[in-house]
Amino acid sequence: MFSQTIHFTLVDDKAPVTDTNIPSHLEQMLDILIQEEGERESGETGPCMEYLLHHKILETLYTLGKADCPPGMKQQVLSFYTKLLGRIRQPLLPHINVHRPVQKLIRLCGEVLAAPTENEEIQFLCIVCAKLKQDPYLVNFFLENKGKRGDGKEPGADGLKEDLSSPDTGQQQSLSIGLDGPASTARSPAEGASGSYNNSSNYNLVSSLLNLTKSPDGRIVVKACEGLMLLVSLPEAAAAKSLTESTELCQLLTDRLASFYQALPQSMDPLDIETVESVNWGLDVYNLKEDAAAFTGKRALISFLSWLDYCDQLIKEAQKTAAAALARAVRERFFVAVMEPQLMQTSEVGILTSTALLNRIIRQVTSEALLQETVYFLLGEEVGPETAASITQIPLRHRLIEHCDHLSDEISIMTLRLFEQLLQKPCQHILQNLVLRSLDERNYIENKAQEEREEREHMENGQPHDAVDLEEDPLFSDLSPDTRLSSPDWLSCSPPQSTEHTKPDGKTEVHKIVNSFLCLVPDEAKSSYQVEGTGYDTYLRDAHRQFRDYCGICQRWDWRSSPKPIEKCNLDRPFFEGHFLKVLFDRMGRILDQPYDVNLQVTSVLSKLSLLPHPHLHEYLLDPYINLAPGCRSLFAVIVRVVGDLMLRIHRIPDFTPKLLLVRKRLLGLEPEGLSIDHVTLLEGVIVLEEFCKELAAIAFVKFHASTSTSPSP
Repeated sequence: MFSQTIHFTLVDDKAPVTDTNIPSHLEQMLDILIQEEGERESGETGPCMEYLLHHKILETLYTLGKADCPPGMKQQVLSFYTKLLGRIRQPLLPHINVHRPVQKLIRLCGEVLAAPTENEEIQFLCIVCAKLKQDPYLVNFFLENKGKRGDGKEPGADGLKEDLSSPDTGQQQSLSIGLDGPASTARSPAEGASGSYNNSSNYNLVSSLLNLTKSPDGRIVVKACEGLMLLVSLPEAAAAKSLTESTELCQLLTDRLASFYQALPQSMDPLDIETVESVNWGLDVYNLKEDAAAFTGKRALISFLSWLDYCDQLIKEAQKTAAAALARAVRERFFVAVMEPQLMQTSEVGILTSTALLNRIIRQVTSEALLQETVYFLLGEEVGPETAASITQIPLRHRLIEHCDHLSDEISIMTLRLFEQLLQKPCQHILQNLVLRSLDERNYIENKAQEEREEREHMENGQPHDAVDLEEDPLFSDLSPDTRLSSPDWLSCSPPQSTEHTKPDGKTEVHKIVNSFLCLVPDEAKSSYQVEGTGYDTYLRDAHRQFRDYCGICQRWDWRSSPKPIEKCNLDRPFFEGHFLKVLFDRMGRILDQPYDVNLQVTSVLSKLSLLPHPHLHEYLLDPYINLAPGCRSLFAVIVRVVGDLMLRIHRIPDFTPKLLLVRKRLLGLEPEGLSIDHVTLLEGVIVLEEFCKELAAIAFVKFHASTSTSPSP
C-alpha cells in the first residue's frame, strides 16, 4: 500500500538520515508514483497521487527539510522534489499542495553559500525553471506579494515540530507524515496572482538563483546562470516586471561586469585584446600557467569577456520589456559609470587600452537591446540635423570622432577600427547618427532653378547616344545571374552635369562613373598594371559579396528607395557634412602625408560607407557628376584635390616611377627590404590612393548592376 511507505521510523532524531529508513521509503514512494502513471492513460491521476496531494505530503516533507531533522533531511527532501517534478509527466505545479511547498522550499535554497546541499538545491531550482519554461503561465504562482507573505505557519507544522523537538527517550518513535486536510485542487495562475499577489512581488526563484551565482563552486554558478536564462525568457509580463524591478538581477549583471573590467590591467596590448580567443560563458577553462605565459591580464580579460557574453545572451533571450530594462541597466551602471571615465582620460596608453576593449565589446555584442543601448552610450540618441556648433553636445561621441584624427597614429587606427566595427552592426541608429542625418535634405546639391535642370536633362529620342548594355560588360562577366542582388530602385542619382551621362530614368551612366574613378590617378602615378593580380576587376567579387551582406542587414530598415525629390528638399539650409564625415574627409585629404596603416584604415571606413544601399549616401560618395553647392565637398572632390597636389609633387621626386613600383612590390612581399627609399610615405600614399579609386569604381559598378538587374522589363 502506498500509504504504508510514508511511515518513517526514527530511532534518534540526531542520527543522520542515512541511518534511517527515510531514503528508501522516499524512493519507494517515487517508484510507486512513476509506475502508477505509466499504467494509466495520459493526464489521469491515480489514487496514490491523489493521496499525496490530498494529505499534503509535500508540505510535511518541506517542514522536515527546513528543520533538517534528522540531519541530512533537507538533502533528501530536495532530491525527492526534484525527481518528482522531473519524472512525473502530468502537470503537478498547478496544484496548490504542490506549488505552495515548492515555493517554500525555493526560499531555503541559497541561504548559505557552500552549503552541503548546494548541488541538490541547484538541481531542484533548475527543474522548477524547466517546468516553468514548458508552461510559462505557471510563473504567476511564484510571484509573491511583498506585503502579504508574512511568516505564516505551514499546515500541520505545529504538531510535527512538537514531535520532532520532544526529548529523546531512547525509545523508537513511529512518525506518520500523512496529515488529514481538505482535498487539493488545481488553481489557475491568474486566480493565484489576483488573489495573492500585486504589482510589488517577491520573485524568490530568481533570488535563490542569484544567491547561488555567488557560490565558490563554478559548476553551481553555471547552473544558476542557466536557470536565470530560462526565467528571463518567460513571456509573462508580470514576471518580467518583477524580475527587473524586484530582484537584484540587474545589479548582479552590472556589478560583476564592472568588477571584471576593473580587474583588467591599466595597460594592455591592443593586439592581445583583439586576438584573444572568444570564450562562451561557462566554458572558459582556467590554466593560470598558460594564461600568464601568453600575456599579463589574459585570465582577467577572458573572465570579463565570458561574463559579457553571458549578459549579452541573457538579454538576447529575455522577454522584450525585460531585455530593454536589463540593457538599460548595463548602459547606466557599467558603460556610463565605469567605462566612460576610462574613455575620456588623456593618457595615450589608457585611451588605447580602453578603445581596444570597447572595440572588442562591440564586436561581441549580438543582442539587439544591448547593442542599441551601447550605441546610445557612444553616440547619443540624436537623429536631427547636425551642425558645426552641435558636435560637442555629446562629449564621448565628440571625443571618439576626434580620436580618429589623433596625434597618435595608434589611437587613430584603433578608433577608426572601432567605427568600422560599428558600421557593420545591424543598428540603423548608427548610420543615421553618424552620416545620414546630414544628408537628409540633399543640401550638398547646388540650388538651381527647376527650368535649368529640366533643360539639362533633355534626351535625344529618350535615350543617351552612348548608352552601353551593362549585361555585356566584360568586367562583370564573372558574376552569374544567380548571384545578383534583389534590391529596390534606390540608385537614382541627382541631375548629372550633361546629357552625355544621363539615362532616361535619371541614372548617371555607370561606366562614366567607373571611368571617372579609374582615371582620377594619372598614368604616371599608377603601378598596379605592372604587378600581376592587382587590376580593377579583382575588387568586383569582394564588392559584390560585401554589398550583398549590407543589403541583408539594411533590408528591414525604413530607408527610402530613391532620393528625396529635389523640390521637397530644403536646399537653402547651410550644408554641414557632419563631424564624422568631416574627420574622414580631412584624413583622406592628407593621404599623401600619412602612414600607410592609417591610410588603409581611413579608406576601409569610407569604402564601408560607400557600400551602404542608401540613395543619398550613394549620391554623395559615389556620383562624381553632382553639382555641389558652394563650399561643399564630396568624396570625389576630396580625391580630386589630392590628385592635384600629387601632380605638383611627382615632378620633384627623381626616378618616381621605379621607386613607386619598388615600394608596391615591397608592400606585397615580392621584394625584400633593402636600401631605404626617400619619400616612402608619399609613395605608399599614392599606392593606397590608386587602389582606393579602383575599389570605389568596383563598388559603384556592383551597386548599379544590382539595381538594373531587378528593374522591370519594358
